[in-house]
Parts: sequence; C-alpha cells; structure tokens
Amino acid sequence: MDKKKIAVLIGSLRKESYNRKMAKEMMALPSERIDLEIVDIADLPHYNEDLETEHPPKSWTAFREKIKGADGYLFFTPEYNRGMPSALKNAIDIASRPYGHNCWAAKPGGVVSVSISALGAFGANHHLRQSMVFVDVLLMQQPEAYIGNAAALFEGGTLVQDTKDFLEKYLRAFEEWVAKF
Repeated sequence: MDKKKIAVLIGSLRKESYNRKMAKEMMALPSERIDLEIVDIADLPHYNEDLETEHPPKSWTAFREKIKGADGYLFFTPEYNRGMPSALKNAIDIASRPYGHNCWAAKPGGVVSVSISALGAFGANHHLRQSMVFVDVLLMQQPEAYIGNAAALFEGGTLVQDTKDFLEKYLRAFEEWVAKF
C-alpha cells in the first residue's frame, strides 16, 4: 500500500515556534499509512489578484503544485487576536485562486492548534475551520486538538509524555480519516 502524502502547514513563521515543535513531534511518530511533509509558507507574497497573470509569482506556482500533489493536509496553528495568522490565511487564499482553480478541494484535513495560553488557540482552530469549509477541505471532527500551555509542555526541550501520547492518538485517528478518501 502506498503512503498518502500529507502536506503539513504551520501557521507560525517563527523558527522555534511551539506549533513547529509539535508538528515535528508528530512527524517523528511512525506511520505506515501517511507521509508528513512540511510545506513552507514563509516566503509567499501576499495574495493580490493583479498578480494572477499568465506568469504568477513562481512561489505561488510551486506552492499550488505542492498543495495539488498532496493527498491531504494537516494544519498547525497558533492564535493571533482570536484568529489564524495572516500567513496561513494568505497560503489558503493563494491555493484557492484564481476563482475556479481551487487546489484544496475534496481532500481530507486536520487541525492542531497550539498556544502558550490555556485556551489552546481555540479561536484560531475554528477560524481556520471556517475557511476550510469554503475551500472544501474535509476536516476531521474528532478528536479535536487544542494544545494549551505549550511553553510548559517541553521539559528540558523534550515534550512531556502525556502530550506525546495525545499526538499519537490524534495521528492514528487522522490516518483513519485519510484512509476514508
């Protein structure tokens, strides 16, 4: 059985972000069904319809190809002002445009939100889900993943076992979700 290619999109651009750390922890878990690969969004120019010409920015074209080529998506998002970061929203917009050329459509996805606050980026998780409904990404509903107090979850740089166990449970559920498509 071929492994499904899952594009991992991380909303935080900070090199040492907790979302990046959680994504890498999940990527380190063994999987016989899916292959997780980070698709970088840091250098994507802001979406501007005026740039939708015969030759759009090369970074847009390369990003769209990665999104089209994925069998599904796994998002890791922090929360900025009760919503997802602008870089993540920009990436969603780029791959859903121009109108009629949505690269995201009809594929499975999952959302993990990570925050230093106790709420676990609840607002960003749901803000991201709203956009995914419109671009037709079929998000896994359960288990939900709101990881709060992220700064306290890394003891000496190592993720605490309870959170590792949760990430593994989430990954197994996500594998099942992806297998349905």
